[in-house]
Amino acid sequence: MDETGGRAEVGVGPYEGPWPADERLNPELLADGDRRNVIDRYRYWSVEAIVKDLDQRRHSFHVAVENWEHDRNIGTVVRTANAFCAARVHIVGKRKWNRRGAMMTDVYQHITHHNTIDDLAAWARTEGLPIVGIDNLAGSVPIESTELPQRCLLLFGQEGPGLSPAAHEAAELVCSIAQYGSTRSINAGVAAGIAMHAWIRRWAQST
Repeated sequence: MDETGGRAEVGVGPYEGPWPADERLNPELLADGDRRNVIDRYRYWSVEAIVKDLDQRRHSFHVAVENWEHDRNIGTVVRTANAFCAARVHIVGKRKWNRRGAMMTDVYQHITHHNTIDDLAAWARTEGLPIVGIDNLAGSVPIESTELPQRCLLLFGQEGPGLSPAAHEAAELVCSIAQYGSTRSINAGVAAGIAMHAWIRRWAQST
């Protein structure tokens, strides 16, 4: 909020002074201002420059989410994966997904589509990435006391049904998230954020 109680404007206005000689900067953003949802480090940078910079320091975990019923949580998963600098997001099933929840972060995040879980599993094998499912299924182990692999693919099911039988079978490990209330499950986007942060706490370097 600003001093008058209104919502403070995000970002920065047009660049003041002589334009810097930096090829990473976008001339239109310099002229018009940069109101994007990006950290201050990337103000006035072009999308291509931001992606190139992120590629230099992406983490070694991937995220995959099943999309059989146009799950509205996928945008949230993509936005969180961008926040934690995941290597890539994989969407399994329907190619179309609701990008509104991603808040434009999908332009900075590598995203790959796979038609089936078998296709995803085959890709993971070629990359040497163990698949870690996240769901409160029988036989799952608590994520709070489990060390996630440094290189892995975190796989999430849809809101409601959770991991499909094919996804459960493809996972080398399934981790559950501790719950203490009455609800059977938590929101899929929230679960994805918890699991990604569990990886971050163990493996990410503090900056």
